[in-house]
Amino acid sequence: MIERLDSRQDNVLAFRMSGKLHDDDYKTFVPAVEAAVKQHGKIRLLAQFHDFHGWDARALWDDIKFATEHCNDMERIALVGEKKWEEWMARVCKPFTMASVKYFDAGEIDAAWNWLTE
Repeated sequence: MIERLDSRQDNVLAFRMSGKLHDDDYKTFVPAVEAAVKQHGKIRLLAQFHDFHGWDARALWDDIKFATEHCNDMERIALVGEKKWEEWMARVCKPFTMASVKYFDAGEIDAAWNWLTE
């Protein structure tokens, strides 16, 4: 499930990803990002992973497609996670975006917000 979170600034979008992601999750996530890009130009994104179990096959394709179509639309991406593989995932996604990508442990959520809004 992808749940939109309240943000501290209009050009910063925040989402919590939990469980296993499916195609339907991207049908709400992608339009929200595209609307923000249309309104603000480049945006900043916080992705908070909580009890995250990855993607089904269709959602993985949606994620890859999203990353390639929007690689120039983001300035910064903060990934906040609970597991070592989520930190590894942050390193893997860096070559696929022009944004600065930084990983934060779950207890560092305030630092992630501060980094995004500075």
